[in-house]
Amino acid sequence: MALRVANCSGFYGDRLSAAREMVEGGPIDVLTGDWLAELTMLILAGNRLKGRPGYAPTFLRQLEDVLGPCLDRGIRIVTNAGGLDPAGCAEAVHELAARLGLSPKVAHVTGDDLMGRPLDLVHADTGERAPAAPLTANAYLGGRPIAAALSAGADVVVTGRVTDAALVTGPGIWRYGWGPGDLDPLAGSVVAGHVIECGCQATGGNYAFFQDVPDLAHCGFPIAELRADGSAVITKHPGTGGLVSVGTVTAQLVYELGGPRYLGPDVVARFDTITLSDDGPDRVLISGTRGEPPPDTLKVAVNYPAGYRNTMTLVLTGLDVEAKARVAEEAVWARVPRETFDQVDVTLTDSGLLRITVMDADRRTAGRVFSSAVVETGLSSYPGFHGLTPPGDASPYGVYWPVLVPASQVRPRVFLDGVELPAQEQPPVPQGGSLPEPLAPPVPAPPGGPAVRVPLGRVAGARSGDKGGDANLGVWVATDEQYAWLAATLTADRLTSLLPELAAHRVERHELPNIRALNFVVHGLLGRGVAASPRLDPQAKALGEELRAQVVDVPATLLPQRPQAEQPGA
Repeated sequence: MALRVANCSGFYGDRLSAAREMVEGGPIDVLTGDWLAELTMLILAGNRLKGRPGYAPTFLRQLEDVLGPCLDRGIRIVTNAGGLDPAGCAEAVHELAARLGLSPKVAHVTGDDLMGRPLDLVHADTGERAPAAPLTANAYLGGRPIAAALSAGADVVVTGRVTDAALVTGPGIWRYGWGPGDLDPLAGSVVAGHVIECGCQATGGNYAFFQDVPDLAHCGFPIAELRADGSAVITKHPGTGGLVSVGTVTAQLVYELGGPRYLGPDVVARFDTITLSDDGPDRVLISGTRGEPPPDTLKVAVNYPAGYRNTMTLVLTGLDVEAKARVAEEAVWARVPRETFDQVDVTLTDSGLLRITVMDADRRTAGRVFSSAVVETGLSSYPGFHGLTPPGDASPYGVYWPVLVPASQVRPRVFLDGVELPAQEQPPVPQGGSLPEPLAPPVPAPPGGPAVRVPLGRVAGARSGDKGGDANLGVWVATDEQYAWLAATLTADRLTSLLPELAAHRVERHELPNIRALNFVVHGLLGRGVAASPRLDPQAKALGEELRAQVVDVPATLLPQRPQAEQPGA
């Protein structure tokens, strides 16, 4: 029987009722939740400096609803909500359980926190060296410590920084006993974990074709029915809103993706070998995933404090918007010279918002000095002057800085009810190189015939997101004929012509014909990462929809047949 792994959180702040919904909605074996985006570690560090917990307290609020029922039904709970303090989170679980009159076995995993150890702070992507000392430094651990905790009898497993997919891979190793050489099953579990890690994004949330998703307001969270061979069915509880389809699963597969080789501490999953197929209503089978040996390094998420930032937003309306923007800037810099600040970003949006962001090592300079200068222009600037932000203090910000360390130098530690389990032997890395490039099925030539000028989104879906300072943009279609056209048309150069703001950046294109998708990585679009990005959309979440709105020539035979009222331009 498959191992039913449910997700109840895709980020720190997700729906609090989701844990109860997943436990009460139908049978599951493991309840997981992901709380740790790259930005979250910086947020938790700030909380800890203020005397607040270094873990995610919202996990405890969810746990209060479901701990008793999970113990009664044998449902194991696995979460990375421990953040920067897994031991403290585990202790809080014990305190909660005591209040509820319960006695769960609680494990926590440490070893990811590398603060205080010598680190070579060379950026894994750019080769630059970090200009400041770290505030946090956490290695991405894999699923084996989680499996060890479950095998020791843990009812609840709390981790710090593990890969998002480890929350599924760990239970898979526990249930099926996969060894380091079981690369294909491990790779399949990584893919399943990648699909459900972001909660409702696998079940119709944030989906390009959202009109096709029923009852999105009550979207159900995803379940991966994980099998011994690593294949999995993605589904959700019956009676919940949302949609599980090949399209919704594809959308999540290309989210925050780089190239076809998806590196992790347990295995390298080859996303160019995945096969998707319908398995009934709201059921999609993921199969065929191949795995390669993992790298001999681990990624470490380093955050360092970078100074202070402040943004003032002015509204420009009516005629001559660009000229008004020039006048507004000149007025501000006349009061506080632009050179006063370490960094300045000025953006005029299509909707007439002028965003001026400054960054500086000095809090007062980036704070009141800047915002007061903007306000002082209120009666001596462009007609219609008004702003969306009051004058205020600057906020501290940090920079995400990924580095690599030898995997042999990171030793996970597992504790059960406060007692450390015997140290795990580091499994040897399997020998062998990369798999050969898969033989893609023949792709038909792009169809000819008359073309229609329509938005790209009438034929293609897209999903985008952040990868440190880079952005990813995945685009997919539904048929082989559409993919043949997409692959021939949407080159990296064509992408930058459609979205000119990308032209200043290096763009890589990766082909995934097995799921009829392309993935683009836009290097440096987000600067030094989400916390330091001055963009209005600092996580590049809207990039895919911006692309879908661009008008292109599409062969008429490729357009989906819809009722006349839904035809493009109708």
